[in-house]
Amino acid sequence: MEHPYGYIKDNKVFLKGFLGKPDREIGEVKEDEASTIAYFEDRFEQIKEKVEKLKTDIQENQNKGSFLMKLIHLRDSLYASDALGDFVPLIEELNQQENYLNEIIQSNRAKNLEIKKALIQEAEALKDDTDWKQTTEAFKDLKMRWIKTGPVEKEIQEEIEAQFNDAVQHFFENRRHYYEGMALQAEENIKVYEALVVQAREAHDLPDAKMAFEISKRIQKEWKAAGKVPAEKRQPLWDEFSRLNNRIFSRYKRTLNPGPQMHPREVMKKVETLTEEIKKLASKDTSPELIQRAKEIQQEWRKLPPRKPKDANLLARSFQFFSDVVFEKAFLDKLIHNKYSNFDGKSPQEQLQIQTALLKDLLHRDQTEYETAQDNSGNFRVQTGDFEIMMKKKLFGLKRKVDVKNHILKQLSQK
Repeated sequence: MEHPYGYIKDNKVFLKGFLGKPDREIGEVKEDEASTIAYFEDRFEQIKEKVEKLKTDIQENQNKGSFLMKLIHLRDSLYASDALGDFVPLIEELNQQENYLNEIIQSNRAKNLEIKKALIQEAEALKDDTDWKQTTEAFKDLKMRWIKTGPVEKEIQEEIEAQFNDAVQHFFENRRHYYEGMALQAEENIKVYEALVVQAREAHDLPDAKMAFEISKRIQKEWKAAGKVPAEKRQPLWDEFSRLNNRIFSRYKRTLNPGPQMHPREVMKKVETLTEEIKKLASKDTSPELIQRAKEIQQEWRKLPPRKPKDANLLARSFQFFSDVVFEKAFLDKLIHNKYSNFDGKSPQEQLQIQTALLKDLLHRDQTEYETAQDNSGNFRVQTGDFEIMMKKKLFGLKRKVDVKNHILKQLSQK
């Protein structure tokens, strides 16, 4: 059976070649030839509707350039579509639309270049100004305007960015030296931290994850360069600042590696299942088979999306705690067998006494280390947030080691 744009041969449906492409098999006859032809013609009508919808979207939206990749993908898909119809006009139409979008993009980039050159001139005029407060506000405004301005041609992007950043950096370096030399009061420095927190909030609310990440990197550098303030005033600001930047980084990381896509209910169910299973393992005596299963459970946990529902937070902490219990019991068992070669030959009561004594000794060491670290952490007066984060993580880790050993000790006492 013949068709203007295809034919049926040996019970198979073929699309005639176009634009240098050979004839291509697109399906087979299911019931009869007429209904089969109608089916593939309907598919072509659906493709035409997609093309028309894309054209309408381009015309009705202000940000037309954002449709370029969608257009290219749609046009490429036409060459492999299983449908009967005249694809050439559709492809030509999309080619015209691509030229139209490229012209808009080129025009926009030319306008962006003019705007960014003007911003560079403003930055150059301000970079040696010593009215620190007013000029700092002016540079904040300049940087936000720079961020909101779209890209320029890739060939000059790096050069333009460097010119602007050099002027900005020049001013902030001068300002930093001035504040250091004049040793301004701590309350003035507090304003710098507060302004950085405001910038962190603004960056956190930006829809563009990469842009927010770039701002986050910059303001973290500025935070480290800011002056001294009393710890009790700085800490609340740091807590919010670090929390916002951590969220910005997590969001940016997810854009690079989004991980498996799961519905929140599926994630919660999996979290509950894995936590319950590791909890059951933590209540049993250690064995090679138990440890192997615990490792498999941890591997399953790592496959879960990094961003979990809020309801999973408590379960996640429980999962970590009982995982530590499982492997701490395995470590204790290995330590005992290395120290007592005839341990398995001893009575259950003797075994329990040995386990309890050794565990109490390890617990005492951990408790002492934790208390010492607590005391020492209050004696440090540092300016970097990285050090404070490190100390918090260390204290949290030591506290969990103590809690894990207390939990195992309680299990032993109930035997």
